[in-house]
Amino acid sequence: MTLHTLLDYETLRVAWWLLLGVLLIAFAITDGFDLGTGALLHLVARTDTERRIVINSIGPVWEGNQVWLILGGGAIFAAWPPLYAVSFSGFYLAMFAILFALILRPVGIKYRGKRDGLAWRRNWDIALCIGGAVPAVIFGVAVGNVLQGVPFVLDADLRIRYEGTFLGLLNPYALLCGALSLAMVAMHGASWLVLKTGGEVARRARSWGQAAAGAVIVLYAVGGVALWGAVDGYRITSTVNPGGPSNPLFKTAVRAPQAWFDNLAAHPALWGVPLLGFIGAAAAFAALRAGRGLAALAAGALSIAGIIGSVGAAMFPMILPSSRDPRSSLTVWDASSSHLTLFIMLVTALVFVPLIVAYTSWVYHVMRGKVDAESIAKPGGHAY
Repeated sequence: MTLHTLLDYETLRVAWWLLLGVLLIAFAITDGFDLGTGALLHLVARTDTERRIVINSIGPVWEGNQVWLILGGGAIFAAWPPLYAVSFSGFYLAMFAILFALILRPVGIKYRGKRDGLAWRRNWDIALCIGGAVPAVIFGVAVGNVLQGVPFVLDADLRIRYEGTFLGLLNPYALLCGALSLAMVAMHGASWLVLKTGGEVARRARSWGQAAAGAVIVLYAVGGVALWGAVDGYRITSTVNPGGPSNPLFKTAVRAPQAWFDNLAAHPALWGVPLLGFIGAAAAFAALRAGRGLAALAAGALSIAGIIGSVGAAMFPMILPSSRDPRSSLTVWDASSSHLTLFIMLVTALVFVPLIVAYTSWVYHVMRGKVDAESIAKPGGHAY
């Protein structure tokens, strides 16, 4: 017996499906409030000092928070190569737009204070708003398209042919998911600002955060109803071999109404996952109304975990369905890397992910406390 056979192929596939979900949720929770803070910049801050307060509230942590996005992308590349190939090539223009917007954030943060001119700083403030709002919307649009199925096919040699267009991604259900994603990060960003700031900035953040939390509840409910009544899901119709070879064409699958609710119907306990999305958003609304930033941030994190987790719970074992040829759809059982690759990666992840969590926690501890106008005015008080 070799070392990697201590865990069978099926277990490793499920473990990496769960770990990928954890990485995506961690990114949405940590970098989510950064994106939300940027998107809310013009709404919660009116003066240059107030905008510096908002920017400095995320200044020490935003770079570290993006580590989870890199880890998620790396995990997709190494653990699910066909998923990486389809999503990063088929969604190429969307990915480019996300990267362009994300690049605006560090450039805006670093360059905004290089000159004192009003127009100069206003333009960089707009860039920061774009850098916060655009990725949030596009990530949501991507999830909406995944739930509907992506227009790709696999030929007999497993070569991928993507048959969609960028404008085709901007369909009504996908845009609804994009609006939900934006509301979700706005709620989370407002909670962060209530925790980290005071005065008028915190007051405005409370107001906008409550509006965003209400929007999350409404949009999530509308999205669920639409998923039930207007969006077809996908289900596997052949015998499944969880430990079999990674070849999607060895199965058969169909597109069917309400198929995304099969798992929830078969395992009623899974209804707790989407319920967490509603409860977390409602709790965030109440905490924001009471001015309790830490409680709102924690509740928002639960809501984000529930909303993202509900997608995984509904789709399992599908990870990327094909709207052109359901048989080409990628699943947990037929789109993974080899047994040995998944084992080596899991060992690596079990070593380094806890180190990242520990270091990140230490940074948050060191940088705790509120950012206020006095510290902004003091020379050397803050970086931006």
